[in-house]
Amino acid sequence: MAKQQRTGLVGGAKKISIASMSCALAIFAAPIAAQEASVRERSPEDEVIYLIMPDRFENADPSNDRGGLAGDRLKTGYDPASKGFYHGGDLKGVLSRLDYIQGLGATAIWLTPVFRNKPVQGMPGKEDAAYHGYWGIDFTDIDPHLGTKADYKALVDAAHARGMKVYFDIVVNHTADVIRYRECPERACDYRGKAAFPYTRRGGLNGSPINPGFAGDQPPNQSAENFARLKDQRFAYTPYLPKGEERAKTPAWLNDISLYHNRGESTFRGESSQYGDFVGLDDVFTENPRVVAGMIELYGGWIDEFGMDGFRIDTARHVNSEFWQAFVPAMQARARARGISNFHIFGEVMEFQPGELARFTHIDGLPSVNDFALQGALVEAIAKDGPTDAVTNVFRGDVLYKDGEARARQLVTLTGNHDVYRFARAVMLARPTASPEEVQKRVLLAHAVVLTARGVPALYYGDEQGFTGMGDGQGPVDQGSREDMFATKTATYAKAPRLTPTQSRTGDHFDTAHPLYRAIADLVSIRKKDSALRHGRQVSRASGDKPGLLAFSRIDDDHETLVVFNTSTARIDDAVMVEPGSRRWQSLHGQCAPTSAAPGSVRVRIEPLDYIVCRAEAPSKQ
Repeated sequence: MAKQQRTGLVGGAKKISIASMSCALAIFAAPIAAQEASVRERSPEDEVIYLIMPDRFENADPSNDRGGLAGDRLKTGYDPASKGFYHGGDLKGVLSRLDYIQGLGATAIWLTPVFRNKPVQGMPGKEDAAYHGYWGIDFTDIDPHLGTKADYKALVDAAHARGMKVYFDIVVNHTADVIRYRECPERACDYRGKAAFPYTRRGGLNGSPINPGFAGDQPPNQSAENFARLKDQRFAYTPYLPKGEERAKTPAWLNDISLYHNRGESTFRGESSQYGDFVGLDDVFTENPRVVAGMIELYGGWIDEFGMDGFRIDTARHVNSEFWQAFVPAMQARARARGISNFHIFGEVMEFQPGELARFTHIDGLPSVNDFALQGALVEAIAKDGPTDAVTNVFRGDVLYKDGEARARQLVTLTGNHDVYRFARAVMLARPTASPEEVQKRVLLAHAVVLTARGVPALYYGDEQGFTGMGDGQGPVDQGSREDMFATKTATYAKAPRLTPTQSRTGDHFDTAHPLYRAIADLVSIRKKDSALRHGRQVSRASGDKPGLLAFSRIDDDHETLVVFNTSTARIDDAVMVEPGSRRWQSLHGQCAPTSAAPGSVRVRIEPLDYIVCRAEAPSKQ
């Protein structure tokens, strides 16, 4: 429809004067500019994010399915019958489904990386494709499997015109697997640590000491002069670029072998977590000032060109703290210069304890992280029928973050995503005899927590359509969670159970009447209309050492909103503490008692695996 409108405007230009056309364009552009300005002003807590893997979402342009490459799947990366290869989704597909996304209530779209990837990599017989976007090779352009820069700009502009934000998924820790080691060219090399293989010049330990800032320097020596000594270093392994791939990466400085750690495979423990290759991917030497400056210029350029509204940072925990301390302020300044005052940056830190997550806000300076601690607690309490204290204990850790609870309100919360089990799969594995109806109730209960608790909810595409991520149990866990929303040609995706048994598995999955879509949309609507659910401080009210009652209040300057969950399979009839000034209650979801039983106490009755949302009509403070 938008394309037809633009065509009509240009086509009519022959019948009107240039001045009249300019006036018309100005009138047309004014509300769009105003809408974009209002988008910029919203704080992160006001957003509901919808996470999309573009290759698996919608295929609007089959001409780009092979990324402009010729040959079989090992050349093009395209094989829609395989979970590990490109399936054909693209940026035009996302654009074509903005009505569907906005109908769910999402206000921001987070796309997995869209820059150009190495199409296929892996040892012979174990190849996979870069459909997910995390094997970057040209960080200045869009992957041709997904479209063009013009397609990305059209998507960002269309989202902004609707009042929606777009978050850009970036990778700093690694690039695609290009570098080889002469000691083990056909297999993964074991990690070689810094103690056994210190940084030295070729020829041994004689000469000027080389300390790139990780061992013994307090503070670390991050000078360019110090790192220049590594130009002729002796690496832990002997790295080389295969013939024909000497200039494979863009920007060109990424082809410099000295700008990588070259220490072999990470074991994801100890120092290897920072310096090792992430499953073969070339681990960038992010301590080097040349890399810091290059990454700032690279990703600052994306902000300048497209004006996206935030970054999700992949594998953030595997990068040194000093890098983030320089990079984050630079990106925030770049965004402010473009008029983006609330540029939301959140890092992927795969830790499941609040204290471990919080350290990245203190030491690394990350403004926010994905709240995997809450995600893990939801699996424990709801999927596994465990103690509700698991959830409350996560919220008690909010004081650990830099700026405490205020920072916790900007954590990006989730029930699952493309790197872990979908929540439905976690339920089905924990409770294999559960009916689809019970699984669906538990999935909705988990979504109800993230949509009413502190934080910025991130909904994962397909959850609202009853995707389970069960697959066939073969291959990496994450591949099962990356189903096609369009009509799939992957047999295991087509056979995977859905939470609505009558739903077709052969067509697409954009059913706005699906019960989970409707229920999640209703929850989002409640959140949007209630300021306390977005900005209010959170007070835990009830939980225990077994399944059952879980309750918390969200309180702002105006009122209190009470949210109560029943994670058990028995009805709950109990009393919950509230603010003494909260006397009369309005039901936002479920049946709430109209008045408090006594000052500071309200009775709640909740059916099994259900929840209620109650807003106090009276001020929460006496």
